[in-house]
Amino acid sequence: MSAEHEQRLSDALLLPDDDWTSAAIARGMPVSIAQKLPHLPESPGVYLWKDEDGAVLYVGKAKRLRSRVKSYWAQDHLSSPKTRGLMRKARHLDTIVVPSESHALILEATLIKEYHPRFNIALRDDKSYPYIKVTVQEPFPRVIVTRRLQDDGARYFGPYTDVGGMRRALNVVKRIFTVRSCHYALPRETPDRPCLDYFIKRCQAPCVGYQSTEDYRAMIDEVVWFLDGRTSDVVRRVRERMMQASERLDFERAGELRDALRHLEKMEEPTVVLEVEGGDRDVVGYARDGEDACVVIMRIRGGKLLARDHRLVEHAEGEEDGTVLGACLAQWYRTAEARAADLLVPFDFEDRESLEASLEGTHIRIPQRGPRRALVDLADKNAQHLLEEFKLAALEADERAADPVYELQRELGLARLPRSLVCFDISHAQGTDVVASAVWFENARPKRAEYRKFKIAIFEGNDDFKSMHEVVTRYFTRRVSEGLPLPDLAVIDGGKGQLGAARAALDALGIVQIGLISLAKRDEEIFMPGRPDPVRLPRRSPALRMLQQARDEAHRFAVTFQRQKRAARTITSELLTIPGVGPAKRRALLTAFGSVQGVRDASPEQIALVPGFSSASAQRLLAALGVPDRAVPTEIPDDASIPSVSPPLLIDPPAE
Repeated sequence: MSAEHEQRLSDALLLPDDDWTSAAIARGMPVSIAQKLPHLPESPGVYLWKDEDGAVLYVGKAKRLRSRVKSYWAQDHLSSPKTRGLMRKARHLDTIVVPSESHALILEATLIKEYHPRFNIALRDDKSYPYIKVTVQEPFPRVIVTRRLQDDGARYFGPYTDVGGMRRALNVVKRIFTVRSCHYALPRETPDRPCLDYFIKRCQAPCVGYQSTEDYRAMIDEVVWFLDGRTSDVVRRVRERMMQASERLDFERAGELRDALRHLEKMEEPTVVLEVEGGDRDVVGYARDGEDACVVIMRIRGGKLLARDHRLVEHAEGEEDGTVLGACLAQWYRTAEARAADLLVPFDFEDRESLEASLEGTHIRIPQRGPRRALVDLADKNAQHLLEEFKLAALEADERAADPVYELQRELGLARLPRSLVCFDISHAQGTDVVASAVWFENARPKRAEYRKFKIAIFEGNDDFKSMHEVVTRYFTRRVSEGLPLPDLAVIDGGKGQLGAARAALDALGIVQIGLISLAKRDEEIFMPGRPDPVRLPRRSPALRMLQQARDEAHRFAVTFQRQKRAARTITSELLTIPGVGPAKRRALLTAFGSVQGVRDASPEQIALVPGFSSASAQRLLAALGVPDRAVPTEIPDDASIPSVSPPLLIDPPAE
């Protein structure tokens, strides 16, 4: 879509409703859509974009339907490739008016699950995850595994994304509680005699009347408490029953309860992962990498971390993090069976109030500091590792992003995870021998095969801004022309001036998809395009240390190259005035002796061994360098050799 076309669409949004239809049709908008727009209400609702075959392309919610739908044709909205693709295919529009935003949120989530529109954020469903089902609606309940949620009155625990954790929970239930494993419809169907479980003390045979309904139901209550994380209540009940059995002199039953109590107490110790002011709460973690994201929910009951669940979000390109998080919680968490009174989220999002109104008793909170914020940080770290598992399951562990990479993305609000970054630095010696370096970091580790060095050649003199513009232009032009991957983030060593020069270079090349920041040395301030104030990270921040390491490595690499260049110039300059010593001989002397002083210290016979020199030319060279006459032997010993001379120690002022 051309810029002129986009401007016409943006201007058309300002037309009165009476003129909207004719103007929209004249611009090529489908008649079926244009005729509906002026008549849409300014009230909450849900809208569905459909293609020419009637298939649903996108489902969205709106606080004001008419304004929301018309905004799809605004210039800034059409800047998103995803929206442009949607508008090219959209041929029909359906709308559903609802009483409030909360109703719109619920209806949107329902329709997305029903139609699976291709332009909506794709959330992996949880239908393949197993649940533990306790059939409390039966007179003698059973504990079974199922993958189907039914409204049958049973209690469901899960879903368990970690099937191993679910199996361990079942093993505990079978070891401690004597829950029946048969499938008889008790008490209507009964066997003639107890099964093997009764004789190995895994069941008390309620099927043949050896255990009463009341006693069995009391045991099921303890099973439910255990699966719900209330282990301390179960321990208390088992201890009371053990004491009662002991008072009745039923020492065999008391011994069984004692063994069960010991096992429960052992089970409780590793369960206490963390204690944060007690209470029940669900904690949300979030991680983003390009068009993929991961949302984690940690379930804390009674101050104990009991379970962790997650969802992978796909096709999130062009969407804000708040939109992704809100959509995920609306589609997934809102329909969860067991919710805590507090839901802790890492950041605010647009539909938070509407979602909170639909959760019926769950309050959404955004902790900024203290123990609750520590919980959110822990959930974020879980989300980061899970996202890495999804995206890099086939890669080696050292190719996975480190924690500082995620922290840098979060602290700076970068759209892309800076898995790879390149850092630029300029170095010179009092305005001469200006060079630059570009060092590459992959997942917070240097990748030396991608290091590059540059001689500033377009202009003479010392101008850091022009130098930075030149090196950024040359670096990215080369990578684009050779089809090499571009970094996720470019880091400039300097302040606002160097950052502006780099931004101008990238804009001239049309490269806008990578992040760009600069790191100033004085106060370790981070500057970003479009932000008037710098960002200051804590001194102990791993993300800041990663940037400092990249900056220092770029500085080291640039200074090393600048010193080599200056040394070559210094060594060569004195040899330029000597007749008969051309470029080839100068290079040979530099290779053999390392410096002009090394040539002065050499004997004539050593110089004569250098390719291109004879005894006479060696004597002339030393005379030209002001070395007193030295006797030259008529014959050069067979064992004479050119000494191995180390490069000179430079005592010039350090490079800036």
